[in-house]
Amino acid sequence: MNRRLSQLESALDRRTLLSLGALAGLGTMMPGLLRAAEQPSIMPHVKAVVEKWVGPGKFPGLVASLGLPGREAQFVARGSEGFTDLDPVTPDSLFRVYSMTKPVTGMAAMQLIAEGKMALDQPLYEILPQFRHMQVQDTYDGSLTALHPAAQPITIRQLLTHTSGIGYSIIQKGPIAELMVEKGLVAGQVTRLPVPGLFRSQPVKGLDVFADRLAQIPLVYDPGTRWSYSMGLDLMGRVIEVVSGKPFDVYLQDTIFKPAGMNDTGFQVAPSDADRLTTNYGILKGIFVPIDEGAQSIYLDEPAFPFGGAGLVSSPRDYDRFLRVLAQFGEIDGKRVLAEEAVRLGTSNLLPPGVPGPSIMGPVSAFGAGGRVGLGDEAGVFGWAGAAGTVAMVDMIHGFRSQIFAQFMPPTALNLLPEFQAALKADVMALLQKA
Repeated sequence: MNRRLSQLESALDRRTLLSLGALAGLGTMMPGLLRAAEQPSIMPHVKAVVEKWVGPGKFPGLVASLGLPGREAQFVARGSEGFTDLDPVTPDSLFRVYSMTKPVTGMAAMQLIAEGKMALDQPLYEILPQFRHMQVQDTYDGSLTALHPAAQPITIRQLLTHTSGIGYSIIQKGPIAELMVEKGLVAGQVTRLPVPGLFRSQPVKGLDVFADRLAQIPLVYDPGTRWSYSMGLDLMGRVIEVVSGKPFDVYLQDTIFKPAGMNDTGFQVAPSDADRLTTNYGILKGIFVPIDEGAQSIYLDEPAFPFGGAGLVSSPRDYDRFLRVLAQFGEIDGKRVLAEEAVRLGTSNLLPPGVPGPSIMGPVSAFGAGGRVGLGDEAGVFGWAGAAGTVAMVDMIHGFRSQIFAQFMPPTALNLLPEFQAALKADVMALLQKA
């Protein structure tokens, strides 16, 4: 099995990982949606896609949801939590959401900004002094000796929007990628199995050590000059704990998870909840190979540190509550969780002036606090996706939100997510026609 699993790394290239972001921009809805909410079923096309993709030779189980303004989401869940775990998959099953952690970290940072405890354009070195004098590669992913001093300091805005110049071990190539791996600067955790090269090495222990080592790595471009997927949101975890005076995971619990009623979201799964954790699969030539089973998952262990870019486990019901907080500008169940200013600013375009956003399997988008911000016909759509097949988005103009939860890597190995996107658009259009 190890030989098969090691082959998965070649599929986890930069295009595979970056393409997930496009799936978070699913188009917008038009006025009149509230009237359509009375329909007994609001996502028949999504339901059909879920049912099509669950079964022998396909997925063991899937969960999708669509939520209308001010209402509980409607969920469709089919199948089981794994091929050998026959517990039915439900909206309360646990999934590795990977990079869907980034918008959560982003909004936590925006709350500190709204409270005046740090500023969007504040230099990072004022909080983490070791980042004051950064060196930059003369050529992106080039030599480690052809360097120049950064033209400007890294800012908080740049960390949030992947424009800081900080690299990413799952994106970079060549000697800088090798250096990041050597230093243990890797993107989260995947499996207990000895799979050489899947994410290349064991991470360093502790956010403080992570930040110190990352400061020793040259930047891959000058801060504020381009967009490139990065470890900026992982570093933001260290920024948050320094500014707030709390461990990063404790800050998230106190600031977002507990007040929002997100009881199943965290960086570690308790042994008592292992029976709800789904199995994660690697896809090798269309075959599902289990790489992290719930009962023996690596997520039962305490992580090396709370990965603000890729570390959370959550349930579809929990993550929908986070989306509701955003859609309702910081409130849920009549209680304020985040400042309205934090949500409005964090879900808007935060890119530095003159820097184009990513073009990821679709039109160029803007970028906010850890998530893609749609432009044009997708204006107002904020969201992101995870490396194991989870996607979540919220329409900040019309107040609806949607998700799909699967567990397979790489998530572009199968056509599930594009089919979900098309089905969601069809359901939205059908609602509008009935409105």
